[in-house]
Amino acid sequence: MQDTRLVGMDTQELTELTVGNKRFLVHQALHDDLANLITAASAAGFSMHIASGYRSFDRQLAIWNSKMDGTKPILDSQSQPIDSHLLSDSEKVTAILRWSALPGASRHHWGTDFDVYAGNLLPEGTSLALEPWEYLDGHQAPFYRWLQQYAEQFGFFFPYQRDLGGVAFEPWHISHKQTAERCLRQLTPERLHNAIDQSEILGREAILSMLDTIYNQYVTNICR
Repeated sequence: MQDTRLVGMDTQELTELTVGNKRFLVHQALHDDLANLITAASAAGFSMHIASGYRSFDRQLAIWNSKMDGTKPILDSQSQPIDSHLLSDSEKVTAILRWSALPGASRHHWGTDFDVYAGNLLPEGTSLALEPWEYLDGHQAPFYRWLQQYAEQFGFFFPYQRDLGGVAFEPWHISHKQTAERCLRQLTPERLHNAIDQSEILGREAILSMLDTIYNQYVTNICR
């Protein structure tokens, strides 16, 4: 896979999959596995939807910069807003990385990772928050328990099943193991450095000075 595809700047290896009334870009290698997982979920009584799938570098960059400049809040590990004006750039980077990937390093760039939920379990008039309580003891709990039991049969796993001190616990995030592992092996620190160095990212100097730590703590530090 070329550098540009690994960092979300090329969609050549992706194909479309319709989920509900929306179309998503997914990696060609997992199209059928994801479609089969959705079908199995439906047979079990869950209308599986994708809250977030493929995300380009530019989309991830917009999310990142909006948090660095204070347009969007930075959340702590309990999903509570932090007063970012009191933080240095390095502290902002570390805080953002708990919930948002560094542009170029997001697993969503590969078309292998998806934030999922059961639409038929979402209470009327309620918006999905993508917070752990929804999946542990809230409306998404039955679907999450089903995913834990059956996702592996279709080639998927939970990269953030536990908080390992990097990205926070994300019970909604599933990943196609075989395809994502191949992408992760190819995403070297050097490739990530090049993508960041050539971008209009806020906090670039702090990011590059911390890049080895970021790579080890927030990119490769997953549950396998």
